[in-house]
Amino acid sequence: MKARFQKYELHFKRPAGTSRGVYNTRPVWFLFLTENGRTGIGECAPLPGLSTETPAQVEQALTEICANPESFVDDWSRLKDTPSVQFGLETAWLDFQNGGKQELFPSAFTEGKSGIPINGLIWMGEPDFMKSQIDEKLEAGYHCLKLKIGALNFEKELELLQAIREKYAAREITLRVDANGAFRPDEALEKLQELAKLDIHSIEQPIAAGQLDEMAGLCTQTPLSIALDEELIGINSRIEKEQLIEMIQPQFLILKPSLHGGLSGCDEWIELANSRKIGWWITSYLESNIGLNAIAQWAFTKNVSMHQGLGTGQLFTNNFDSPLEIRGEQLWFSPEKKFAFPEDLINRNPENSI
Repeated sequence: MKARFQKYELHFKRPAGTSRGVYNTRPVWFLFLTENGRTGIGECAPLPGLSTETPAQVEQALTEICANPESFVDDWSRLKDTPSVQFGLETAWLDFQNGGKQELFPSAFTEGKSGIPINGLIWMGEPDFMKSQIDEKLEAGYHCLKLKIGALNFEKELELLQAIREKYAAREITLRVDANGAFRPDEALEKLQELAKLDIHSIEQPIAAGQLDEMAGLCTQTPLSIALDEELIGINSRIEKEQLIEMIQPQFLILKPSLHGGLSGCDEWIELANSRKIGWWITSYLESNIGLNAIAQWAFTKNVSMHQGLGTGQLFTNNFDSPLEIRGEQLWFSPEKKFAFPEDLINRNPENSI
């Protein structure tokens, strides 16, 4: 088996605002496994400033994989400190094993018979910009909205949420918010109480990760469900995962394979959560349609019923055409459509390329 990798830069259609800053582009790396005319493709998509691995570490890990891919396939734990690379290799290997057609988990989803319910993501920005996104998602038929908060004045964010609630009750529209750790511990509970008045379903990561005692206290006192996201970063061993869950006892986990240990690492989180009656849902992580496709197919195998955080592939100007499409508030796979890759991405000498 031969392996190679190539860097690719995705360009946002418009700046993507988070509480950590604004993104205009984001780098990803594609890993190719080839043997006997068959090629499996996986995507490594770390996000600078959040992922545990740096771009240099990603390329070092990929270089080592390319020197001996079979040795890594036999031992995923060698990549535990580079979860985006683990996800890339796991999915490239699954694609290769299934014929190199980007059908990693054959199911009713890949047959085009069932879709996956997803939330509508509202990005941070000026109030008018956020309102226009909300109107657009509601008109498209979404019944679950996720709003990024923490960058604007909190009162303005409450006004936006209140405006939705004045039109739609909680039984009609589910509202989730994601603070990305923006609240200070001494103000968080008061802000959660204000949000609870608006029948908010849940809040992701209200305070910054690493403040375990404070987060545990919030989860005990909170008037609305708290979901851990960034808190899970870098927690790789089963013992560490059990200790974190037992200490904080959150209501939900947010699982991102590119960030939280690949597919196998997230499978372990799901097992631990289910055994403790902790809820969870799966989200993509600003991957291209290659990574999104793999995550969606895997998510469908979990028999999900809650709205998942998938479908962000529409944010980029230079994403790849794929069988994925959004119909109403569901993500679908149209098997009659094929992936379309730029020629310079596929037709390369089988040596490492960046």
